[in-house]
Amino acid sequence: MTATKPSPATGDRRQRKARQTRDALATAACDLLLERGAAATTVEAIAERADVTRRTFSRHFAGKEDAALDFVRRDGARINELLRARPADEPPLLAYRRAVRAWLDDREDPAWHVRPRMRRLVALTDTEPDLFAAYQRIRVDAQEESIRIVADRLGTDDARDVRPAAVVDAAAGVLIAALRLWARGDQPDPGATDLAALVERAYDALISEAAAATPAGTEEDREQAP
Repeated sequence: MTATKPSPATGDRRQRKARQTRDALATAACDLLLERGAAATTVEAIAERADVTRRTFSRHFAGKEDAALDFVRRDGARINELLRARPADEPPLLAYRRAVRAWLDDREDPAWHVRPRMRRLVALTDTEPDLFAAYQRIRVDAQEESIRIVADRLGTDDARDVRPAAVVDAAAGVLIAALRLWARGDQPDPGATDLAALVERAYDALISEAAAATPAGTEEDREQAP
């Protein structure tokens, strides 16, 4: 007797249900951390708020910090998806920048950072050590995947060629710097309230500083040139 394979429709329903459960847990974790703080938030409370069991929580997340920062993981995966789709002849730094812009401009699958409470949660990562550690792990995982994508675009081996890591670390560092400034929310510069505009300004700053740091870009280096 052979087992009946689930139909594609059944598989899709299961995936949607799993996604809904994961989103409910992530939302509950975000809400509780912002309401109570990390120390007073428990996995049990998150599961109860999402109306699922503690066991169900454990099937989706390793801990409360991972649940609260699931939006970071999803955003990282989305940026990498968009990076893969960039034209093959586009320089890697420009490709990463445009992937980030496409992520921020997407209205059908909007970046979680643009939601008001996300600003508070991003700011909280700077003051809660366990949340910061989880944020760093998630960020590093996303950047490692970005490095592999850039290495493929360049047709090189990222274990021997420094370019993929240099490009990704610089490009991702710009995004992180913009996010931290945006998350503070009390900057007098009105541009800090618009994350997309702030990210563009940050990339412009990186390119300007990089150009000024090239050997031909400084007066001292021109004077020393043969």
